[in-house]
Amino acid sequence: MKRTWVKNAKIVNEGKTFEGSIVISGDIIEEVLVADSQPEKTCDETIDAQGCYLIPGVIDDHVHFRDPGLTHKADMHSESKAAIAGGVTSFMDMPNTVPQTTTIEALNDKFTDASQKSLANYSFYFGATNNNTHLISQLDKQQVCGIKLFMGASTGNMLVDRMETLKDLFEHAGMLIAVHCEDQSIINANIASYKGENDEDLDIKYHPLIRDERACYESSALAVQLAKETGARLHILHISTAKELELLENKPLAEKTITAEACVSHLFFCDKDYEQLGARIKCNPSIKTQNDRDALRKAIQSNLVDVIGTDHAPHLLSEKQGGALKAVSGMPTIQFSLVTMMELMHKKVLTMEQVVDKMCHAPAQLYQIENRGFIRKGYKADIVIVNPNSPWTVNNECIISKCGWSPMLGQTYQSKVEKTFVNGHLVYQEGMIDDTYRGEALKFKRS
Repeated sequence: MKRTWVKNAKIVNEGKTFEGSIVISGDIIEEVLVADSQPEKTCDETIDAQGCYLIPGVIDDHVHFRDPGLTHKADMHSESKAAIAGGVTSFMDMPNTVPQTTTIEALNDKFTDASQKSLANYSFYFGATNNNTHLISQLDKQQVCGIKLFMGASTGNMLVDRMETLKDLFEHAGMLIAVHCEDQSIINANIASYKGENDEDLDIKYHPLIRDERACYESSALAVQLAKETGARLHILHISTAKELELLENKPLAEKTITAEACVSHLFFCDKDYEQLGARIKCNPSIKTQNDRDALRKAIQSNLVDVIGTDHAPHLLSEKQGGALKAVSGMPTIQFSLVTMMELMHKKVLTMEQVVDKMCHAPAQLYQIENRGFIRKGYKADIVIVNPNSPWTVNNECIISKCGWSPMLGQTYQSKVEKTFVNGHLVYQEGMIDDTYRGEALKFKRS
């Protein structure tokens, strides 16, 4: 079994940064060494990580890889390559594909497909509808990351809007419920108020006014109420407003049954960026004010918001043409998620320990992922080596996502992902990808 010694690294793990090294044996971390300590046994390969951070692989709890059925935009293979190039070693994919992941058969097909296509580790949400809650008892809790619920608004005819269905789901899910919270009735009223009789579209500046704070808050408040009434395990996706933070508790993750995710786009951009980037940063829920963005950043510094995800949602640029009504919502972000959050580290908004906690540790804890998300002896060797002082600028040539564009085009980053290991296998090294490797299905420690 091949043994690899990664030495001279700054290891960031469990709230601490220390000089040290690790030994990878096969697919696991065999040793975690401090300072100049030497491996117990001879190693086959030595990698010098001088000047670099060594962190657990990023776990992205929220992606749309568009496979099956929407593969003109992206697919499992292309987006998993973008993921590993960005230091993301595991992902959880959403159900609004074609067909939707709302049957056991469609879910099983996705797992089979991923085993043949994905370079990263994977799991998939089961999509709830008004008519399929009877299938939830058949789900394998050790295999399925959670149930995805579009509550109030949906872009794929997956809206669950019957109160009796919602209550039944919250009472009997028996596993994590991840919710998209926006109130469609408020959104529709806002459209009517801004739209004239002859308007086919509206300027992109209206997008955060249409999908506004109230639309998000009212829906999130209902989800929290249902979770408190039923004791359900609730995870609110892509929190986008300061007001929604009032619904959350600032306490350790282990003590929570209601948690929240903030996305890279809402932490990095604000409404001032629509002027330059237009519909390229159109997403649901919308990117809102600088005040909202800054409040989310503060919530990430504390225990108020638990996880940083991406909501990676590729579309063709041709589909992004238009304004608040016509351009589709969503953008590709996974390849640049880690280095974007490290920009906030360079700006003293976050520490590197906080970045690792919210992107690596917390997703593993929150979803109860088995043996991943930490630099620990015996854990899977999902490892990223990232240089914090290696400036580079995003250009068209380096974009891996199949859609071929990024809202980060032209952005200069101070940090650069140099190497990514998935299950001990070096899949990404300084721009080169081992296209032959395939990741594993995530396992969850649930009864």
